[in-house]
Amino acid sequence: FSFAAYLLTNMSSTANELAKASSGNDKSSTVTKKAPRRLLNKIPDSITNDPLLKQLASHLPSNYNFEMPKTIYRIQILQEELEKKDLLIALQFPEGLLMYSCIISDIIQKLTGCETVIMGDVTYGACCIDDLGAQALNCDMIVHYGHSCLVPITKTVVKTLYVFVDIQIDIEHLVETIRFNFPDKTVPLALMGVIQFNSAVDIAREQLKSEYTFLSVPQAKPRSVGEVLGCTSPILEDKGTVIFIADGRFHMEAAMIRNPQYEFYQYNPYSKLLSIEKYDHKKMHELRLKAVEEAKSAQTVGIILGTLGRQGNPDILERLKSLLEEKNKKYFILLLSEVFPAKLQLFKEVDAWIQVACPRLSIDWGSFFTKPLLTPYEAFVTYEKTEWREQYPMDYYSNTNEPWTNYHSNKPVKTARKKDTSARKIEYEEASK
Repeated sequence: FSFAAYLLTNMSSTANELAKASSGNDKSSTVTKKAPRRLLNKIPDSITNDPLLKQLASHLPSNYNFEMPKTIYRIQILQEELEKKDLLIALQFPEGLLMYSCIISDIIQKLTGCETVIMGDVTYGACCIDDLGAQALNCDMIVHYGHSCLVPITKTVVKTLYVFVDIQIDIEHLVETIRFNFPDKTVPLALMGVIQFNSAVDIAREQLKSEYTFLSVPQAKPRSVGEVLGCTSPILEDKGTVIFIADGRFHMEAAMIRNPQYEFYQYNPYSKLLSIEKYDHKKMHELRLKAVEEAKSAQTVGIILGTLGRQGNPDILERLKSLLEEKNKKYFILLLSEVFPAKLQLFKEVDAWIQVACPRLSIDWGSFFTKPLLTPYEAFVTYEKTEWREQYPMDYYSNTNEPWTNYHSNKPVKTARKKDTSARKIEYEEASK
């Protein structure tokens, strides 16, 4: 119970709790002397051109930008701010970059004098950032590699640095591949990709924009231009073709689900192959609608709050609780870092599940569960708070302000300002007496 309370309290995305924790009115808070303000992105030449740093970084792939000078500089700034040299730095990597973790750890320790700890739990995306785990280990800072900033650094409970790890690819081959395979310059083309190839997408657009009439790099704000997550994709108008730069399908499938009217091609920068990609939209919609229909008769509902990093958003949890209470449904909350069919089968009394973790768990694997496993969006459809959409929403980390999204705001839509006549009405009533 205490562990659940800790997670539900500390995973809150509201700024009030963080402000309270750092407030000067809190006698238990530690007041530190601030270092003079410096331009955080202006890295001193003494770091950028450090021969030792260059020598140590030469053991990393030359086309992978791990931003070592920036990382060293940010750690040095934190050392000054805290007036403390022996900081503890948490390093978190996705599986594909974990092989470089020990080299990066050695570089940081050698050049800053800090201790490092490598976070070993599985990391699927930036939603898995483990700042709470870093805090539990008394770390002063966490460096998260390979993903964009989903959880703002103003919301994390320890100092946080995101390193996207931009990967340089053969841009000339990419551009020539597009020219050769898409000779019709009037067909709408959209370039997208994962965050590692974001600069490649931008350079390709610059080189091709004068040749293609309708070339675009779409954006799902506040994500970067051209960036796609496994649960968040830009929405495209009309019809056309998407060229997606990645070496896997997971992120691309989010764009395919969101934009069923588009043709998709994947350019793999490692194999340098361009492939036609398909997605069975009809089958996916059938399976998900079946789960929604089955969940409508559920009397007992289990709400899963993902505890893998920041996957589970307590704000979405609260909105789902209100929804179920309004419909007089019995429910309970289950904290899980990983969601497996065998685990959920232990709860015989549960008629349906709603998981606040990763929507792709339900979309990709929902049919393997014996009871309906709904996404938050599907829960709002089930209980008639929104309609089923033929363009399935992939907007969990975008500014659509839908109630199932992470950036939803309860602020009312601004309308024309009306004059306040309440005071005048009170004065009139008093005079009438």
